Amino acid sequence: MAKVCHSCGKRPAFGQSRSHSMVATKRRFEPNLQKVRIVVDGAPRRAYVCTRCLKAGKVTKAR
Repeated sequence: MAKVCHSCGKRPAFGQSRSHSMVATKRRFEPNLQKVRIVVDGAPRRAYVCTRCLKAGKVTKAR
């Protein structure tokens, strides 16, 4: 399963780390994804959801 938010589609962003001498090395900015049980088409399902979507109430958690 890819590290992508089920609700908004947020995925890792890419950039560069800069050392003190400004040497660039590649890095990833990972989104804060949580694996939660949500209701999808009336059935519970485990999916990755970012914390911004969880706080905003964009998904309904299954019990």
